[in-house]
Amino acid sequence: MKEFDYVIIGGGCAGLSLAYELEINNKLKDKSLAIIENRGKYERDKTWSFWKVFDHNFQDCVIKSWNNFTINTLDASREMKSKKFPYQSIDSGKFYNKVNAKLKFNKNIKFFKTLDEINSSNSVIFNSVNESSPDKSKLWQHFQGIEIETKKNIFDEEIFNLMDFNCDQKDAVHFFYTLPFSKNKALVETTWLSNLESDSYKDYDIQLENYIKNNLRIKEYKINYTEKGAIPLYYPNLNNNFINIGTVGEMTRLSTGYTFLNIQEHSKYIRENLDNISNKKKFKLNNKYIFLDKIFLKVVKNNPEKMPSIFLNLFKVKADAFIRFMSNKSNFVDDLSIILKMPKFIFLKALF
Repeated sequence: MKEFDYVIIGGGCAGLSLAYELEINNKLKDKSLAIIENRGKYERDKTWSFWKVFDHNFQDCVIKSWNNFTINTLDASREMKSKKFPYQSIDSGKFYNKVNAKLKFNKNIKFFKTLDEINSSNSVIFNSVNESSPDKSKLWQHFQGIEIETKKNIFDEEIFNLMDFNCDQKDAVHFFYTLPFSKNKALVETTWLSNLESDSYKDYDIQLENYIKNNLRIKEYKINYTEKGAIPLYYPNLNNNFINIGTVGEMTRLSTGYTFLNIQEHSKYIRENLDNISNKKKFKLNNKYIFLDKIFLKVVKNNPEKMPSIFLNLFKVKADAFIRFMSNKSNFVDDLSIILKMPKFIFLKALF
């Protein structure tokens, strides 16, 4: 069996981002790379969204950018605006096409279905796959989104709705999320923060149909595309000697589920330290976010009914401070402004 210098297990967002980062920076000119991916065909299956707090390699894969966003609860609505940090959505289909078109010109890069097809005994292995069984009793961010198209121009394409809590909560945290790509096309998503043990949260089709009909007041539309996913809001304990990347590499911000830009930073770190990466310090999110997210998720688990008002309070800070905090780029003043908006007793109880 053929040997490779590097192996990437999992050819999704994290694996392909790393391969692309290495390739465009000539790190694979004289090195071989095997990518282990069992899918037979790459098609659009995700929409990755984030605030653009730094430049990235995939600007040409962005479907749409927004500077204005809102949050709605039963009691109030708030709008925020940031000219400095646009919110962007990336089409995974465009991402896959871009990366694979680049990688195919390097004969040192090969795709395989399983790790057993190659000799990886002397390889540096990067892993983005969690083979262990999911812990359904813990908190997850699980969701289903549909891209809908209407005959009439209905949407305001200059503003997106980050969270709409005007829906059944079922003793968990539930909101809808609407990204208008044009005046007659939008991604509408139902999102839950809950465990995965109860099927009562998972009638996504009915939830979306009711929300579009009753909340968005849209009677006629067609569905162009559907996506579904579940992001663990905990870090898995992996028993391997690999360099873990992506969600299993703890690149997901647990309080938000945002992962894409963290993957890009991790990929850059690996590229810059590739020659000695096995001995380098593990790349991870700043400890303050890990600490604050741990407290925040305790509050989510123990006080789900209070979360709409807590999220609404977050929108009372300045937009750029809010975005920097959500994107792991906040300073002390930003952190303090966020913390002061939180209900003190509930968070102190979670802390102790």
